[in-house]
Amino acid sequence: MSKRLGLVCGSFHRDEVERMLAFASEEAEFQGLAVGDVVWVPGSMEVPLALDRLLASHDAAACLGIIEKGETQHGLAMGQAVIKTVLELQLKHDKPIGLGIIGPGAEPHHIEPRLEPHARAAVRAVMGA
Repeated sequence: MSKRLGLVCGSFHRDEVERMLAFASEEAEFQGLAVGDVVWVPGSMEVPLALDRLLASHDAAACLGIIEKGETQHGLAMGQAVIKTVLELQLKHDKPIGLGIIGPGAEPHHIEPRLEPHARAAVRAVMGA
């Protein structure tokens, strides 16, 4: 029986993250993982709660999104908080979480070339954990 992977997707950059979701789903199939629930959240700050809920019924999870560089340090602070909480959730649930969030600090020209590599790496990370 294959392991169930839950995916959390940030909808702020919906078009780009839909492409990431396609790459992640393809990689999951290649790795022998069954994609379970896919949850869309408004942005990166809502990712941890969705991950916490998914991990109750999935063997692993991954999150996909983009945190762009802004005019202030808000994105950096937000990204650090999200990543710290993702690490804490892995320990709480004793289940792997793949981090497929581009940024923080991503500029528009950084996004396109990172969509596929980040999405696929997030799925591969749960296989290696």
